[in-house]
Amino acid sequence: MKKSLLFLIALFSVITANAQSYMGYIPDNYAGVQGVLFNPASIVDSRFKSDINLFSTSSSLNNDFYGISLFDLSKDSYDANKDGVRTPSKNNGAIVYSDVMGPSFMFNIAPKHAIAIFTRARAVVNANNVNGDLYNELKDGLDDASDFNINVGSPNMAGHTWGEVGASYAAVLWQSKQHFLKGGLTAKYLVGGVNSYAKGDNVTSKFDQTNNPSTSTLVTTGTLTIGSSQDFITGDKDVKFDPNSKGYGADFGFIYEWRPDYESYDLNNAKPADNNFKNLNKYKLRFGLSITDIGSINYKNSKIDSYNINGTVSQKDIDDADNLGDFLKLHYGTPTTVRKTVKANLPTVLHLDADWNMYKKFYLNLNGNLSLVDKSALGKTSSANTLILTPRYETRWFTFSLPINYMEYSGVQVGTGLRFGPMFVGSSSLITNWLSKESKAADVYFGFKIPVYQKKFKDRDGDGVIDKVDACKKVAGPAENNGCPWPDTDGDLVLDKDDACVNVAGPVENKGCPWKDSDGDTLLDNVDACPSVAGPVENKGCPWPDTDGDSVLDKDDKCPNEKGLVSNGGCPELDADKDGVLDKEDECPTVPGPASNKGCPEVTKEVLKELKVQARAVFFVTGKAVLQTADKGQTDGRLDAIKEIIKNYPNAKFSIEGHTDSVGNAKANQKLSEARAKVVMDALIAKGVNAENLTYKGFGASKPVASNKTAKGRAENRRTEVIHVGTIYEGKL
Repeated sequence: MKKSLLFLIALFSVITANAQSYMGYIPDNYAGVQGVLFNPASIVDSRFKSDINLFSTSSSLNNDFYGISLFDLSKDSYDANKDGVRTPSKNNGAIVYSDVMGPSFMFNIAPKHAIAIFTRARAVVNANNVNGDLYNELKDGLDDASDFNINVGSPNMAGHTWGEVGASYAAVLWQSKQHFLKGGLTAKYLVGGVNSYAKGDNVTSKFDQTNNPSTSTLVTTGTLTIGSSQDFITGDKDVKFDPNSKGYGADFGFIYEWRPDYESYDLNNAKPADNNFKNLNKYKLRFGLSITDIGSINYKNSKIDSYNINGTVSQKDIDDADNLGDFLKLHYGTPTTVRKTVKANLPTVLHLDADWNMYKKFYLNLNGNLSLVDKSALGKTSSANTLILTPRYETRWFTFSLPINYMEYSGVQVGTGLRFGPMFVGSSSLITNWLSKESKAADVYFGFKIPVYQKKFKDRDGDGVIDKVDACKKVAGPAENNGCPWPDTDGDLVLDKDDACVNVAGPVENKGCPWKDSDGDTLLDNVDACPSVAGPVENKGCPWPDTDGDSVLDKDDKCPNEKGLVSNGGCPELDADKDGVLDKEDECPTVPGPASNKGCPEVTKEVLKELKVQARAVFFVTGKAVLQTADKGQTDGRLDAIKEIIKNYPNAKFSIEGHTDSVGNAKANQKLSEARAKVVMDALIAKGVNAENLTYKGFGASKPVASNKTAKGRAENRRTEVIHVGTIYEGKL
């Protein structure tokens, strides 16, 4: 009887446990395969290539009734029963939870896909609506109990143990710039262990204490229902697993990440050493939603006993009982018994998660867990509602977390967690238990694993070829040469791969080969405008052209586009004035003239007559060698007419002759005539007449054309004449 009573006391005790495993560790980006227990979407786009769990466990206890100093328990002076602080209420509750994870692993099978396989053993015991006053009265046994009359109410308890094998798949569902969404699903095969439960209905308990156990009585009212997949509560059978009890379960979840710096992780810009940025955290904010433990296990031939416990028993009757079943039957009659298949549910929970990357490797996580199970229903196991705020510092090999959690039963607790590569350990209530003298919670988790991290590959020389495939790890080189620089055997700055003459130095523009002189004209092909035809240096290695084909090269041909004679500089013989006398023989090539006069025009009598008329109309100031200005326009006109006549005979020689009358001194007249002739000659030269064609001479009064005795005769003798004195041929008169 004592064993059964202890079991009942444990189930109805106010010890509570949170059904959330690995609190403080789950939000870690390096939680690995443990993360799939909370949200199956967490394993994809993970910091791990693979994560292998060897062994891990998580158990937690919370107490809304009894507070003790956990760190004083080892002291002899500390008596937990006496020194503990009790806080009874009419609806104290309880959950006892333990989770053991066996060999398990997760693996990223592709950049956007991941799988996990895990094994797990779990146990949960719930107690709700337990009257704490009854516990206070019975804590030392009935021998020390005082009289009491307590309305126990409708206490409800359930216990369930099972094992599971799970397979998870997760994938990246959507990615657009800063938005990133992934989802995951877990399917679980469940093997039942033990499923037991008990529930009272309108139970009261009254105890009258006397000095004699035979006369001390316990009066109870109400009904009690006890069910179990194995009859170890009301009988003496040992607990064992039932391989015939099986079931199926599922978890699913989604994770959204906000990645404002998405351009920094653009895979189009990733280098091989970056390993597609798999090793980096890329989000600023992460939000998760998941529902876990959907499903149940069928227990066949479960026994359900219903007792009417209206009656009175003595303290002696209780002390003499061997087991609970016999005691209930003896004092309350045969129960109503039903055997049937019972569907035992899993403790279904809704999880909400928000993670903020505050600065570099510092994070702040807010996690909420809401039970989706009706705790008042018969035989239902459930999880406690919790809210957890966890700041953490996280690196690849190390994480420190400080979970601050509020639980449905035990209130606020503060703990800590550590991860050192393959080992992790923590407690969500450690700090509270260390500081408090009336701790109402205790939990712990730890585990060992083999993490295989995603990483950035080494590229010491920065050439884009990672060290593990780089044949020259410390010297940069192209990927096509296995990370080694291309050689330059001849040292001409043209790499051997591009050098057409590997062993002979040559310029870059000739593919590393020295320039040739293909046509042998002493100009190298790179500066030879005609590399295949010899030519002079001064014409850039090209032969001089002869455009008109007259054997006079263009460089020497005065008429390169017109065929001519070598002797004429490549030009044809010309007759510019069209007088039938070639220019080379024409003394007057610009003025037509007869061949008899070597192409020059002949000075005719008519021309001489005209010259005489025009010259005699040139007048001077009386007694002076000064042209008359009184009628300057007429004088200029006569000189212009003379100029035009003379210019028509470029090879004729003319003499300007001056004459005077006989009046005055003969010497003076001679000088005056010479001076006047020179004035006329100078005037003609000034107007453009070739000086080579002119001479002047004065005759004074020596050549009169009329009598000097009359005024008319003397006027005719005062004259200027232009006389044709000969023709110039080949520069000679």
